[in-house]
Formats: sequence, structure tokens, C-alpha cells
Amino acid sequence: MHVLVLNCGSSSLKAALIHSVSGKRVRHAQVERIGDGATLSVDALESTKVDATDHSSALTLVLALFAADSVQAVGHRVVHGGAAFTRPTAIDDDVEQGIEAVSGLAPLHNPANLAGIRAARAALPNVPHVAVFDTAFHATLPRRARTYALPFALAESDAFRRYGFHGPSHSFVAKRAAESLEEDIRDLRIISCHLGNGASACAVEYGRSVDVSMGLTPLEGLVMGTRSGDMDPGLVLQLVREYGVDRVDTLLNRESGLAGLSGVGGDLRDVEAAAENGDDRAGLAIAVAAHRLRKYIASFAAVMGGVDVVVFTGGIGENSGAMRHRALQRMEFMGIRLDETANRTARASAGEPVVSLHRMNSRVRVLAVHTDEEQAIAQAALRVMNRADQAEGETIPVAISARHVHLSQAHVEALFGVGSTLTPEVELTQPGQFACKERVSLVGSRGRIDKVRVIGPARGRTQVEVARTDEFKLGVDAPVRMSGDLDNTPGLTLEGPEGSVDLESGVICSQRHIHMTPADAERFGVSHKDVVEVALDTDGRDLVFGDVVVRVKDSYALEMHVDTDEGNAAELVRGVHGVLSTTGRVASIRRRDDRFDPTESPS
Repeated sequence: MHVLVLNCGSSSLKAALIHSVSGKRVRHAQVERIGDGATLSVDALESTKVDATDHSSALTLVLALFAADSVQAVGHRVVHGGAAFTRPTAIDDDVEQGIEAVSGLAPLHNPANLAGIRAARAALPNVPHVAVFDTAFHATLPRRARTYALPFALAESDAFRRYGFHGPSHSFVAKRAAESLEEDIRDLRIISCHLGNGASACAVEYGRSVDVSMGLTPLEGLVMGTRSGDMDPGLVLQLVREYGVDRVDTLLNRESGLAGLSGVGGDLRDVEAAAENGDDRAGLAIAVAAHRLRKYIASFAAVMGGVDVVVFTGGIGENSGAMRHRALQRMEFMGIRLDETANRTARASAGEPVVSLHRMNSRVRVLAVHTDEEQAIAQAALRVMNRADQAEGETIPVAISARHVHLSQAHVEALFGVGSTLTPEVELTQPGQFACKERVSLVGSRGRIDKVRVIGPARGRTQVEVARTDEFKLGVDAPVRMSGDLDNTPGLTLEGPEGSVDLESGVICSQRHIHMTPADAERFGVSHKDVVEVALDTDGRDLVFGDVVVRVKDSYALEMHVDTDEGNAAELVRGVHGVLSTTGRVASIRRRDDRFDPTESPS
């Protein structure tokens, strides 16, 4: 059986038939110039003229070649999902309307994507269809990374924020890099550089996109084949005054970048050839592009507090040793040591998808990784389809984890006296954990919070878990982390009745998460460290929590934990149960109405 992957442009349709088990591409077809002088090429053979007046007739031609009876799912590339779609999503009429509603954010792409969806749903009505969004992988961007410094009303608008693109590629190569290194992606800080005619860099911290070079549109960021990338907004205004909006739109998107600077076109191979022959403009174009990329790599390392892996992908990233060399020049201070001999000839391909480019003594690994967005879309479609049949009515109890502290035994004695141990007061839902009679004060640079609950038993390392509003009061900037992930976190002072402790690190804002047993995970169709959504209905404050991490262990009891701010936003009450969704869609929940103490269930 196969997955049909469709990528529709305004006058084109690209289709690939992907084997659902092996992931191999069985057939590939492309229809261009739909509506006027259409041509069809199959499996990269020479194109022939065909009669294709619209996307529907183009798809009919492709399906006749692809053995449509073997298609078990259709994956559709959709460029912009806006704020509404943050993961691959099963398509129905409501989703079609949602894609249409955000088409204003991508007027050159979404309408064409939607035309392909409608044609495919009409042609294959009994097959599940899944939308895979370029922007979805970047839905995890923190507020500080997605917000432009505009007047607040504009900055908070979905129409004027950063979204990022190339999501399927960045996600695919980051996972493939982790697999090749035999490491868990959730333990790695990866900088992914997708370099082609369109180019973007992405900071992937522990499996999540935390920053990306492209913004509201694909124009922001790196120097590309014909796109300018970053520039002073004042320069844009000056250009608009001089040439008008439409002319500047064309100039920045189609006449700038490598093509505009070099004068020999946007293909890096042509630019490099011209530079080797002494063309100063071509040399300048390459230098500007490499300089911009180097800045992004360094800045993303700063954003993540370091980097473990740099990945190059896309046509340029996989093949141009010269551009990789220029991008990583003078990066030894960051622990990047490029193997120049390996880099000079290395090419990533379907036959050799991952190639190492770093020296043995390089602290940061450097890889060229072959990207396959069509396979990524096929995999996403299968995941959605396979999980869509999870049992209806299966719900998860949800509880608030209020601010609290886990203490090491040494700090228990420093705060409460030599020989002191923690005193259980209330047993918690998670077996073996208890709320203690002991309380401490948190003291930050700006303020303090007194009578903070200590959770027992004592741990090997002290950890402080606070909500965002607590951060403002204390004057700390705590990263969103899972419990125990305390490297590169801020500290504060703990005060107890018998002493104080100055923590150099250990303060986090807890990642919302679900505790599950292996049996629970099997029932819900998820695995340890999967990221899911959970939908709540709370009497007028319905909320869908995204970025919920699944934690699986024999000793856990089934329960989802959110912090106080999140609980207040949803007006949680005792006995709330949420519905887990891994498909991008959510269902109803059941609840009881009695209130509960938000200190009951810390994580």
C-alpha cells in the first residue's frame, strides 16, 4: 500500500507515490503550466504536452499513472497553517475552511494547496486526507522568538507574527541526524540549515523548534536564490517610495539574493563558477550569503545555550562543500572543527543520506543530511491515520501543579537544620510523592515568594518549579523544561527557618506533561516523550493544550499536570478530564464541577 503526496502550486502539481512501509518513492510526476500549455513529466523523464486545464484534470492524469487503488492515504503539503494548525491534521470540511481562512498569510501558496486538496478529496473520497503544514513544526516557537517589536495590538495579532517555514524538512533532518548519531533528539541542540533556492536556518532544541530565520513570510532571514532575506525596514520603505509596492514585492522576492547580487542567476553552482573565473559580483554574492548564514548559526547557538549538531541540507547544503566551509569559518571558538578533506567532496544523497563532516576532536558534530520532504509528509500522514482510530471516550485526569521545590538532602539540612528530614503532610497522586509540612521562601533579584511548598522525598539535586507570573515577581527567566533537565537554568536564593541556600541553577517553568504507565501509553497509542495535544472544556473557557510531553514509567499514575497560570486560563475544576489528540483535531471532554486545591498534585 502507498501514500500519495501532493504539493500544488498556482500552476503546478507535484505528486509522489511513497511505499507506506519502506518509505521508498515508487513513482513521481509533475504537471506544470496548468491551464495553458500544460506538460507532464513522470519519474524525471522528458515532459510531454497534456490537456490539464485545472488541478482536478491534472490530478486525474496523475492518478491514471499511479494505480490509485493502492493509495491508502493522501498527504498534502500546505505552506501556511497560521495559528490554527500546529500539527499534521486530518482534513474535513472544517479544516478546508480553516486553511482558506489563513490564505491571506500566504496568498501565493495556500489557495493552490487548497485547490489540490479539493481536487484530491473529490477524486479519492474514501481515502483519508492529511494536511502537513510548513509552519507547524515552528508552532513551538516561544513568544519572544515569534513576536515582532511592533505596537502591542499588532504584535499580538496572528497577522503580524513570525511563523517560519521548511518545517517538514527541518523536522525530518533533525530526527535523521539524531538517529544516525544513535542519540535521542530530545537530548540534542541542533542547528538545521536548509539551503536551496529557498533557504532557512532553524534552532531545534531537544526536538522542538525554538527559533527560525524565516518569519511571517519566506522572505525574512538568509540570502536565497532570488530573495533578499533580512534587510533594514527603512530600506524597504525607501524602495517603496521610489518604485511602489508591487515593483518592490517583485524586486525583493524574484530579483534579489544571489541572482540580484551576482547577475548570473540564483543557482549557486553558476554563481560559484563565475566567482572561480574572477567575477567580483559573484564572489560578493557568495560572501554575503555565507556571512548571513554564519551569523544565524552563531546566534542560534546563543539562543540554545550551545549547540551539539550542525546539519546542512537542501540542494546547496547537501552538495556545496565550499558554502559549508564558508559558513563554518572561524567557528572553532564554538567547538566546531570541520574536516576540510571530508567536507570538500562530501555529498548527501538518497543512497548515502547522512555524511559526517567534523573532525574527531570536534565537540560539535557537523553533518550533511539528505532531506526528503515528500517522505516526511507521507510519514506524517500515516501517523495521523494510524492514530485516528484511538478509542473514543478515553480521557486523562488533569491537575494543577502549583509552584513547589524539590530539595536535595544537603539543602534540607541547610534550610531546616542538621539531621532534618522532610515531613509528609499529604500523599500525592504519583506513588511515593508527598507534600511536606516544610515551607521555604524563594528570593530573586526583583522580589520574593514566601511559604512555598516542598515536595518529598529528597532528590539528588534541588529543583524549583515556578509559573510565568512567578518569574516576573522574582525577576528570573526560567526556561520551559522537563523535571530534572536543569543544565543552563537560572538560580535564586532559598530561605528556610535555619538558613539559606544560593542556587546557581535549578529554576524551571515545568513543561506541561502527562504521567502514564506503559499500559496507558499502549491504550492511547503514544510512546515515552511523544508530544501531544489535550483538549479541555471548562464552562466557557475551553482550551487546547499543545506541546504536552508524554512520560511513561511503570510507577506512574495516569494524570496530566499544568502549572497555575495554565490552570487559571482554563478555569480548571476538580475532576477535569481531557481528551488526548495526536491527529491535530480534538474531541469533547468530561468533567465534574467541584473545586480542588491547586497544591494537591505537584509534578
